[in-house]
Amino acid sequence: QVQLVQSGGGLVQPGGSLRVTCVASETTFSINRMGWYRQAPGKDRELVAAIGSERSTYVDDSVKGRFTISRDGNTVYLDMNNLKPEDTAVYYCNAHFGFKDYWGQGTQVTVSS
Repeated sequence: QVQLVQSGGGLVQPGGSLRVTCVASETTFSINRMGWYRQAPGKDRELVAAIGSERSTYVDDSVKGRFTISRDGNTVYLDMNNLKPEDTAVYYCNAHFGFKDYWGQGTQVTVSS
């Protein structure tokens, strides 16, 4: 069982920056894939970015050039720059490990003036 604890996020004006962090309880083995999803009101949860244990990355086109995913061991970060109102959503950390998916508690990111 892997527990994911998220921190960061909050309220920011358009054009601003935020970081969200996710720390996994698994400390012995490297988690295969970690990533960030988001869910806006009335919409499906969508993949924003992911990073493998070998540091290969995927970033969705909607945030490419503005968001960066990185990891240090089993801690994953999402740095969000030039935020737009359409980035407003609950952001969820995801970890794929041992043929299972685990989820963080969710963090609200609100982009508004």
